Order: sequence, then C-alpha cells, then structure tokens
Amino acid sequence: MKIAVYSGSFNPLHVGHRSIISHLTQKMDFDMVYLVVSPKNPLKDSISADSALERYEAAREAVARCGLRARADDIELHMPAPQYTVRTLDALKAREPDNDFTLVIGADNLSIIHNWKDYRRIISEYGIVVFPRAGFDSAELRQRLEAEFGSEGLPCRIMIADAPLVNVSSTEIRKGMAAGMDMSGLLM
Repeated sequence: MKIAVYSGSFNPLHVGHRSIISHLTQKMDFDMVYLVVSPKNPLKDSISADSALERYEAAREAVARCGLRARADDIELHMPAPQYTVRTLDALKAREPDNDFTLVIGADNLSIIHNWKDYRRIISEYGIVVFPRAGFDSAELRQRLEAEFGSEGLPCRIMIADAPLVNVSSTEIRKGMAAGMDMSGLLM
C-alpha cells in the first residue's frame, strides 16, 4: 500500500487536517494516511509530551468519527526521545516492509527542512508531499532543493499538492477556546 505519513502534535485536529487527509486519499494516489501523533517536536518547545496519549486518543476518535481513509498511529509514543521524523519513517518501514511511505508536510516546514535530522534521506528515500501555507512559495523551495540534490547526485522526491490553502491553525483554535469562544465548527 502507498501510505502518506502525516505527523504532528494535532493539538487539536481541525478541518484543515481533514482537508489534507481527504486530498491525499481522494485526489492523490494514497491508499491510507497515518496520522502520527508526535509527543514533542524536537524543533519546538510549544507542547508538552505529557499530553501525547490524550492527543493520540482524540485523533483516533476523530478519524473514526469522520470515516476517513486514515488511522491514528501511536508509533512515536513508544520511541525514545527525540522523535526525529527519519527515525519514525524507518520504524514504520521496519514494521510494515511491504508498504511505501511518503511524508506529508506544509510549505512552512519545507522552508526549514535543512534543520531536520537526515533531511536528505527523508527526501531521497521516502519523498515528501508539500501542502500550501500562506507566505511560502512551494515551487521555489522545491527548485532550491532540486538544485542542491542534483549537485550531490541525489534524487529529490518532492511533490507539491495542488490543494487549496486552508488557513486554520491549532494555535488559534486553542487561543479561541481559552477565551471562551465556540471553536467546535473548526474541529475535526
């Protein structure tokens, strides 16, 4: 099977996440999306790993409720910190050697991919699908990486999703909820 690996804190899952999952399975050729709940992003301090199990359970319930071709995956909850993406992809491949895995990220993350552990391996061995984010030019970012990889003789497996920009943020939802606003219409 062709699996899209969509990892994040998912704090909380929202309609933007659902839109990406739907696009991957309905408009692209992915059989399934694995929502990999990350205990803690090694590049961010904004979330506590203590809430990881709660976020995983919420993701599992949301996926079931929405009837998507997706599943919440807790693989990172059982891995030692830090949970680097390359280690997660390697662990998924070891667990399911017959499946092909491709990472899903936003253009904002593509702009900082050089900060990721073994980003060259991620791009050349697994490949990535990039979704639009406001203020980021996916095509330009891909061109720069193609030039870098070409000079090193590495394959540059970057697909840009032809998807609409969904401008919803988990951070803004949390802020709204903390202010007592009804954010339920944005939740997955």
